[in-house]
Amino acid sequence: MSHVKYTLTPVDNKPSRKFNKPSKYDPILDKFLVGRDRVVTVKATGRDPNYLRMQLKKRIDARQLDFKVSVVEDEVYLEK
Repeated sequence: MSHVKYTLTPVDNKPSRKFNKPSKYDPILDKFLVGRDRVVTVKATGRDPNYLRMQLKKRIDARQLDFKVSVVEDEVYLEK
């Protein structure tokens, strides 16, 4: 059996994980961010409106943006 060399170093606490990997929904928010429109509708092929709203809301929260996202009559709305 071979031996493994190692060291143990004491720390006060474990650092929190503070990075987010990019999402495929980020380009939607980026385009809305630079646009001048205050309210827009968002359509994504193959996505249920409520699912799209939920994914956009997660990205808005993760990026700490001041946007609102809602669904009215199967239409997704982004609002500044």
